[in-house]
Amino acid sequence: MLYLVPTPIGNLEDITLRALRLLKEVDVILAEDTRTSKKLLSHYAIETPLRAYHAHNEHAITEGLVAQMQSGVQMALITDAGMPGISDPGFLLSRACVEAGVRVECLPGATAFVPALVSSGIPCDKFHFEGFLPHKKGRQTRLQYLSTLPVTFVLYESPYRLVKCLEQLTEHCGPERLACVARELTKLHEDVRTDTLTALTAHYSAQAKVKGEIVVVVAGTA
Repeated sequence: MLYLVPTPIGNLEDITLRALRLLKEVDVILAEDTRTSKKLLSHYAIETPLRAYHAHNEHAITEGLVAQMQSGVQMALITDAGMPGISDPGFLLSRACVEAGVRVECLPGATAFVPALVSSGIPCDKFHFEGFLPHKKGRQTRLQYLSTLPVTFVLYESPYRLVKCLEQLTEHCGPERLACVARELTKLHEDVRTDTLTALTAHYSAQAKVKGEIVVVVAGTA
């Protein structure tokens, strides 16, 4: 049995009672970064054994993990923050379990793009989730494609590339396209700012340093 368990994206209170119970009951917790996960687990006095599962080892160990689950071992997969499989490890293990007949159960919970989208004031009845753009090869092609979408689209971006991202979005989507930058969601210094791409670019260009995980929401052409 594999449980996909979302974890808080900032505020440690944003975890369900069911998630806490399962993290205590399973035999092993697979964690993207065991050092990061120990902080959450320690906060809730969870002492279940941890094992690292991340982008650098998932191809090598997935088959063995599935075999253990087939023999009856119950595992939970968590990432540093948010929902496993959404711009984080999880897909390979989930697919392997499904193919091997191992039951997969996903708990509902935190994921950064949903509160960013809903609180942006930009239409959210239909949307496209892009996740992280390529850093170099293929980036301009994706931006050009996204700029033509009639529906809202959502990106993840690092604070170090935010201004460059906004400049590129302005170039492809036009200076007056409505967008939102959501930063440090659920944390003490949460900042959700909706304006034109030109105004957002000017605002963040003037900042000495931009911090935190960032979600960018951009209105569609319609």
